[in-house]
Amino acid sequence: MPEVLTARAGAVLTITLNRPEVFNAFNRALHAALRQALAEAADPEVRAVVITGAGRGFCSGQDLKEFSELPGGIRDALEGTYHPNIRAIRALEKPVIAAINGPVAGAGLSLACACDVRIASDQATFVPGFIGIGLIPDAGGSWFIHRVLGFSKAFEWMVSNRRLGADEALAWGLVSEVVAADDLAPRIEELAAWYAELPTRGVAMTKQLFEHAYTASLEEQLELEAELQQAATSTDDFGEGVQAFLDKRPPAFRGR
Repeated sequence: MPEVLTARAGAVLTITLNRPEVFNAFNRALHAALRQALAEAADPEVRAVVITGAGRGFCSGQDLKEFSELPGGIRDALEGTYHPNIRAIRALEKPVIAAINGPVAGAGLSLACACDVRIASDQATFVPGFIGIGLIPDAGGSWFIHRVLGFSKAFEWMVSNRRLGADEALAWGLVSEVVAADDLAPRIEELAAWYAELPTRGVAMTKQLFEHAYTASLEEQLELEAELQQAATSTDDFGEGVQAFLDKRPPAFRGR
């Protein structure tokens, strides 16, 4: 069986990590397959992306059976496997939704937090994982979780290794919605289709603005807002949005 499955439904691409017997733990083959899937997701005709896991879990992190067999040092292994895929997710100029269908831990948590939106099943659980084996957050986990939760909450959680249930993750703001397990697939389908109908270029530039805002001064942010707003006014979707407003009808955005 392939380590990653992809499926297109209109403008939505769903990427499914497919090692259910080990809760979709990362190995080199999964990394390589995920890289190919993310390249497929970069197609301009894809306007929303869903990442989820097969079986009962989202992703349990690194497959520890392969950990000792990674070539070179861990630094080289991270740069050759995790880092390209995390960068590819953040480079996608469209919304990326993590459909967290079950347990998520370690680098799987980093992967989920690299996505723009996280929706969880009520069967999902969240475990930092790293400190439990004497390691530190990697695969971008320290960057994303710090920004989602703030320094104090992120530090406390990462070093405690405490398991969060779905409802607590929602209360913390780690996920934006929790739904019953049987309702997750239809809810994700509905949400992804909604995102895919938005003005995709405007969504992409909004992502760019928020990422830039982490380290920008006000003047730098104002400058980038002006630059990207100029670009937004040249899109077909801007023209459609204005005309639809004047016509008093819903806009039909094409993502261009």
